[in-house]
Amino acid sequence: MNTRNTVVRSMHDIGLAVWSGGSLMGAVGLNGAANDVTDVTERAKAASAGWARWAPANAAAIGAHLIGGVGLILANRKRLAHQGGGRTNTIVKSTLTGIALASTVFSGVKGAQVAAAGKVPRRTGNRSDLGHPTRCRIGAAAIAVAQWATPAVTAVLIVLGAQQGEQQRPGSLLRDLGD
Repeated sequence: MNTRNTVVRSMHDIGLAVWSGGSLMGAVGLNGAANDVTDVTERAKAASAGWARWAPANAAAIGAHLIGGVGLILANRKRLAHQGGGRTNTIVKSTLTGIALASTVFSGVKGAQVAAAGKVPRRTGNRSDLGHPTRCRIGAAAIAVAQWATPAVTAVLIVLGAQQGEQQRPGSLLRDLGD
């Protein structure tokens, strides 16, 4: 019986690493670099263009992570049925993955709305000046929060993945089976 799950584990881990790293780079680097655009009316456009270029790679990374995650759950379903800690970790990870997906989609939708408003002057790549239309200010404020939610939640997912690896050690498995 083959007990290796190298392909799905790699999809899960690499997909999550790219998703997490890309979201952090975008929040720090891309949105930060938009501040350097001299014409303040072009800052939102510059940030939006960068995020649009990143979107296909991000979607592929998220897809790989989700496929890998489902594959790992299926491959480990017997262990998860008997190992309470592993089962709880999987439930928490699934919930947090949903939150990270929601914050990613929310950021993309709000970013598209702000970009569609045209050349809206922006103080930064993700915060609208107070003198601009309410819809743009609300969208920019929402992006300012959501842009940090995704890297924070995906970082927690990485830690929980490491915890699951520890739960597969023989001593941990034996303790859980004894309960």
